[in-house]
Amino acid sequence: MDLGRMTRKQMEWWQEGVLYQIYPRSFRDSDGDGVGDLRGVIQSLDHLEWLGVDGVWLNPIHPSPNADWGYDVADYKGVHPELGSMKDAEELIAAAGERGIKILLDLVPNHTSRAHPWFVDALSSKDALHRDWYVWADPKPDGSPPNNWLSMFGGSAWEFDESSGQYYLHNFLDSQADLNWWSDDVRDAFDDVLRFWFEKGVAGFRIDVAHAVVKDKELRDNPPTEADDHPEIRRVGQRTVYSMNRPEVHDVLRGWRKVARSQDPPRILVGETYVLDLPRLATFYGNGDELDLAFNFPMVFSPLVGPVMKETVEMTFDQLPEVAWPVWMGSNHDVLRFPTRWCAGDERKIRIALMMLLTLRGTPFLYYGDEIGMTNVDVPYEQMKDPVGLRFHPENVGRDPGRTPMQWSGDEGAGFTDPGVTPWLPFGDHDRINVEDQKAAGGSILHLTRDLISLRKKTEDLRSVTQVTIPSPDGSFAYARGAATAVVLNMDDAPRTFEIDGDVLLTSSGRDLSASPLNLEGWEGAILVRG
Repeated sequence: MDLGRMTRKQMEWWQEGVLYQIYPRSFRDSDGDGVGDLRGVIQSLDHLEWLGVDGVWLNPIHPSPNADWGYDVADYKGVHPELGSMKDAEELIAAAGERGIKILLDLVPNHTSRAHPWFVDALSSKDALHRDWYVWADPKPDGSPPNNWLSMFGGSAWEFDESSGQYYLHNFLDSQADLNWWSDDVRDAFDDVLRFWFEKGVAGFRIDVAHAVVKDKELRDNPPTEADDHPEIRRVGQRTVYSMNRPEVHDVLRGWRKVARSQDPPRILVGETYVLDLPRLATFYGNGDELDLAFNFPMVFSPLVGPVMKETVEMTFDQLPEVAWPVWMGSNHDVLRFPTRWCAGDERKIRIALMMLLTLRGTPFLYYGDEIGMTNVDVPYEQMKDPVGLRFHPENVGRDPGRTPMQWSGDEGAGFTDPGVTPWLPFGDHDRINVEDQKAAGGSILHLTRDLISLRKKTEDLRSVTQVTIPSPDGSFAYARGAATAVVLNMDDAPRTFEIDGDVLLTSSGRDLSASPLNLEGWEGAILVRG
């Protein structure tokens, strides 16, 4: 089955390229205060260029009280002083561009910080200029919240404002007030934010909770969960069909797409589409007039098991419309690190996961540290920063374990900060897993990642619009890419023999192998030019 009909001349840079996510506070500290910053990213561009990535997505860099570490924005057109200045941001965009690397910023349109001037004004009176920029509602007759909506961070999604006698909505922290996307003024304000940063040279945006910005106009109660719902839905405690996932969100996305595509060159929109069924994911591409890329969370929450991954990938291709381009990732700042979640630290599994992510038809996103197999870090309660971990510890350790500093070296400070400086989150096992040591070792995970990206760039088949599943033994996943390339992944502890001819270009283990047939050890993969 042909799984793509686009021609080569229609491919765009983000379809052929590899994108890399940076959590700025944890990437590199340039001034010795224990917090990563934009100048630290600038200092690390040589690494990204050597690795071969084409674009970088930065988690929020804007001024923020940091109740949710940047996702409570207080100024969409500024830079948090702890991370640098606007001059630093402009220099980063230019310096990255000189290396052929494009910069994407994080856009947080669902809510602002309570400290944002818009909300400060909204609190001043019911007649304030920005009052209807947020979601307000009267209490029920008994004084309770307007409906049963729950915050994703626990408790009611409503906070009472004594001065006005109304509740405001917060789908996350009570310090993150939800914006009212039924307001034309809000829509115009965000169009202005997009244009501001496009003029600065950013290549696009990753849009936070892109599925959730519009709320039910009637504020109807969410229904309860059911036994067959995804565990992530049951964790929330209700089906968020009215507080999120409204059909009207597609009109917002179409508006942003027009702004992005009116630029020269056109800019891209990547959505955090935190939905757990593939048919709904497909809707965020629209008819080629909404998101360019939509994160595939059904894959993220699938286990690294050959038949399961094969089914998820095939269902993704089956469900996405012809105009859509898939996204593949294993880690990010919310779901933690795939070397732990999928692989339990097993290097063989980490290698085969990277081979899969970087060879599937679509755009792969790497999270900083994926290229060296960084694992989650046990963060003691007294060092936690994430509000989720602080609230739900010990049942939920939060997101800090996947946000710890990049492990550049085994030295004191991990190459992240100056020796003797306490980092904002604790280091992991940087003496065992770090960039410096792996760069010096030819057979390391880092070199495998670089080799996979290089092979992708050199091999048109691996950037092509076609992928077809190849029959393979139990516990494996194999697929043809383009006209002559095959990827064979043995996702099982036992060795497997594959009846396939061709020349082996690269193996996940670094072993030199021949095909006809191809004999793979447990958790070993290979890329071949088929005979």
